[in-house]
Amino acid sequence: MVIRPSLPILLVSGLGSLAVALVSPDLCRASGNNSAPLDLTTSAVGYFALGIFVLAYALVMAEEFTHLRKSKPVILAAGIIWALVALSYPGSDPHVVERALRHNLLEYAELMLFLLAAMTYINAMEERLVFESLRAWLVRKGFTYRQLFWITGILAFFISPVADNLTTALLMCAVVLAVGAENPRFVSLACVNIVVAANAGGAFSPFGDITTLMVWQKGIVEFFTFFLLFLPSVVNYVVPAGLMHFAVPRVSPTPSDEVVVMKRGAKIIMLLFFFTICTAVSFHNFLHLPPTIGMMTGLAYLQLFGFYLKKTHNRYAEPGTWSEEKAQGTIGDVVAFDVFRNIARAEWDTLLFFYGVVLCVGGLGFLGYLAVVAQVMYIDWGPTFANTMVGILSAIVDNIPVMFAVLTMSPDMSQGQWLLVTLTAGVGGSLLSIGSAAGVALMGQARGKYTFFGHLKWTPVIALGYAASILVHLWVNASEF
Repeated sequence: MVIRPSLPILLVSGLGSLAVALVSPDLCRASGNNSAPLDLTTSAVGYFALGIFVLAYALVMAEEFTHLRKSKPVILAAGIIWALVALSYPGSDPHVVERALRHNLLEYAELMLFLLAAMTYINAMEERLVFESLRAWLVRKGFTYRQLFWITGILAFFISPVADNLTTALLMCAVVLAVGAENPRFVSLACVNIVVAANAGGAFSPFGDITTLMVWQKGIVEFFTFFLLFLPSVVNYVVPAGLMHFAVPRVSPTPSDEVVVMKRGAKIIMLLFFFTICTAVSFHNFLHLPPTIGMMTGLAYLQLFGFYLKKTHNRYAEPGTWSEEKAQGTIGDVVAFDVFRNIARAEWDTLLFFYGVVLCVGGLGFLGYLAVVAQVMYIDWGPTFANTMVGILSAIVDNIPVMFAVLTMSPDMSQGQWLLVTLTAGVGGSLLSIGSAAGVALMGQARGKYTFFGHLKWTPVIALGYAASILVHLWVNASEF
């Protein structure tokens, strides 16, 4: 299936006539104070905006087949939805829509800058061969398949709270492919294990997943309170891993003697990343400033150290001055370190996708849809059942719009319930291979060996871990409810 370039153009060109036809005079009249949002959930405008979002998200979910980057349809949808909203509010206060939109833009800007700083550090460590060095060390140790199954899973669980679950999953999958390429069964099982571990590890840390980051930045849950989810996250990973363990082949792969030496400055960059995290936490906890300010301050640490690496580069790169021992410590330093190259390598498709999602959900919320959903889920169903369903929904729809919708609805919940929805939104994506960025990436990296149906075979086992983690949270953190 190929998406023709004319589709976005047709949507934009038809916007004016559609909007004029859909916005009736009744919708343009607000009763009383026009600064209050109108309820347009049963109007033609509301239905059209909802349809635009559904169409855009259908294209997002079909990215693997259409090869249309996921940011493109949601950015277009965001513009159309807010245009419809603006056309519906020509009353006495024309700036009410502008203020609502600026509020959504501010929320996006805080998260985007935070993620940009974190992604830059991850890219810098990748460029300095930190992750490649770890991969080569694991490969040459000669572990058995079962040992590698647990080692890669445990490392994914503990790396993802600091790095994002996507980077962690790709790193561990590279290890699995390097040692188990001749055993497709092991690769499939190990990839399922890595996806579950990476998602579970990211659930108990504000840095582990975008959903936890959103909850922390909103100030709903404090930084150290997230660690109350550590035990439920462990259960979420260990239960399916323990059952899959018996299906892993009891043989050893052929060992490798590959050695990868980290580039100059790699250890300092890792240390600076730790200090950056400390700065972000300190700014938020002690100075009551947005964590984004701390992360951007930490980005300056990397920029200044990058300047040092660049200015001292020539002493290592001068012809005729290299010895074999010296080259081992600076291998790959042919080009000087450039921090802006690492910024450019950030996941811009993801960052722009997040922009589209935030504005789409914000626009639908302004039209009144989130209030309806909040009434059904958190009043009619009850928060525990609703938060459990959030996790299941995130296995089908990306957890970013799901969590942002919950935060926008802002239901009146206890701390324990907010921790529950953070847990379920983070680990629910493990139920299906398409439920998380880690799963989608690994289907591409281990194409033909890790597949949708290969993951689906273990969904009942993963669901058992999902249910167990919820029960453990309800038990061990009962005082938070």
